Amino acid sequence: MATPAQAHDRAPRPSDTFLRGLDLDRATVLDMQSAMDRRRFDSVSLTRFYLDRIRTVDPMLHAVVQTNPLALKEAERSDQRRRHGARGALEGIPVLLKDNVDTTGPLRTTAGSEALLDSRPARDAFLVQRLRDAGAVILGKANLSEWANFRSGPSSSGWSAVGGQTNNPYVLDRNPCGSSSGSAVAAAASLAAVTIGTETDGSIVCPAGVNGVVGIKPTIGLVSRSGVVPISAQQDTAGPITRNVTDAAAVLSAIQGVDRRDPATVPGGNRDYLKALKPGALAGKRIGVWRSVTGDNQEVLATLDAAVATLRAKGATVVDNLELEGMDQVGEPEFTALLTEFKHDLNAYLAATPGRHPRDLAGLIEFNRRHASTELRYFGQELFEQAQATTGDLDNPEYLALRKKATTLARQAIDSAMSANRLDAVFAPTNSGAWLTDLVKGDDFTGFVSSSVAAAVSGYPAITVPAGHARNVLPLGVTFFGGRFSEPTLIALGYAFEQATKVRKPPTYLPTLP
Repeated sequence: MATPAQAHDRAPRPSDTFLRGLDLDRATVLDMQSAMDRRRFDSVSLTRFYLDRIRTVDPMLHAVVQTNPLALKEAERSDQRRRHGARGALEGIPVLLKDNVDTTGPLRTTAGSEALLDSRPARDAFLVQRLRDAGAVILGKANLSEWANFRSGPSSSGWSAVGGQTNNPYVLDRNPCGSSSGSAVAAAASLAAVTIGTETDGSIVCPAGVNGVVGIKPTIGLVSRSGVVPISAQQDTAGPITRNVTDAAAVLSAIQGVDRRDPATVPGGNRDYLKALKPGALAGKRIGVWRSVTGDNQEVLATLDAAVATLRAKGATVVDNLELEGMDQVGEPEFTALLTEFKHDLNAYLAATPGRHPRDLAGLIEFNRRHASTELRYFGQELFEQAQATTGDLDNPEYLALRKKATTLARQAIDSAMSANRLDAVFAPTNSGAWLTDLVKGDDFTGFVSSSVAAAVSGYPAITVPAGHARNVLPLGVTFFGGRFSEPTLIALGYAFEQATKVRKPPTYLPTLP
């Protein structure tokens, strides 16, 4: 582990987020670039700061499973490059990757499972290579819900056999939500400048919302999935989780791109999303509010009402009480289709990945049985077993009908609502306050508010932005989503909302709610 940037008379407090006078909790990557250009600090100092912070703060969070022993060397190379001009907004910026994103060298890729401790990917994931090309420093790997939370129905989000249980940095006995839990917690707690998460259904937007940060779930095909441990090629995507919209835009600009190993990636997506950051972007826009997903959660309703008032105050036309017709019919065909896709796609990933590990899903099931004392300590592998019982055949007519039904219903729900109401985006609450973590009973979604399914199943983009707090402590987010490749519009709206509200506050690290 790295030595501290400066000697401390005491252990650093979690609130100690200043480096040479710059508050890294509030700074954007553009602020960090400016500081490095002015030689206020360099990438080595910045990287060392985060390594030291992980060492001192993460023991209470369990958000980081590995740090990169080569990170300081990568930072040194970045500092050398800067003498001739930075490559872009991510030059010298330390980034944490979710531990289902392939890396070569000393960093393992485990998906949280002991079964992959000896896995040795032959190459970096395409998105990792894009980050390296942009000059970023790979700081390490973030914990996740094991196998991206697709192993057991009653499970605790943020738990893996490799990394243990990740804790919410606002209230430590509360859950971090979603499988990208470590990435969101690390971003919130300033354990890295920016992080990468992945989503199949809610695993970027939910942890981002619950941990008070920004998350972008891109359009399927904008960011390559090659080298990412899969659930489903129909819904999987990687995306940024950051403390502000500026950083999310910078990261998405870097990791997008056409990859011959991922046929879903398409030309024409190479955009500089930083150009979308316009504080007046809400003016003149038509935004539909999907209010019914809130149910009767009064804190979420109050936050949503305040957010809608902000939209109107900034010049947007609000179409309230929008309904997405047919979304109530999506869940069953989606889940059944995912089981078939998971078996097919995971078998393909395991078969192609070098190293000593099970070669298919059947082997993983058997591995877990042999290592039940650690792998099955808290909950089982029912989803594994259900997926194994499918054909895993993506040409099976019954599977194809289910996938078509789920995707078509979700797309029609969004497309029809946007067309009929001439909308620029749909707006909804991201989440309600985080529930108490319970490793025995698993996640408590009773009354939990979530709006992730429509964008997830359709393959359309979404951005979540902080909007308020439950009980004045637990973060609540709001989501903008829209049609295929509408990222520039959504980023512009998210940024304008963020700048108008500025409600995010740093984590409180309370042991429990009073």
